[in-house]
Amino acid sequence: MIDFGPAVVLGLCFGFMFGMGCSLAVLYSIYLGGYRKAVSDSQEPVKPKRFREALDKIQARRTAGSVHRQS
Repeated sequence: MIDFGPAVVLGLCFGFMFGMGCSLAVLYSIYLGGYRKAVSDSQEPVKPKRFREALDKIQARRTAGSVHRQS
């Protein structure tokens, strides 16, 4: 049991580092792809339907929030 101690600790450390690093890289690339698409959609002269719906939801939440603050 003592012979495997350092190997197990190193295996856990490397596994955790590579596992977290790879998953964060994948999530970061997905985030950047979505961010780029959102920026390009916001700069188009004719906005896509999904973009307009998202803006409508945001504006509805803002007006609802301002009504609650004034009360």
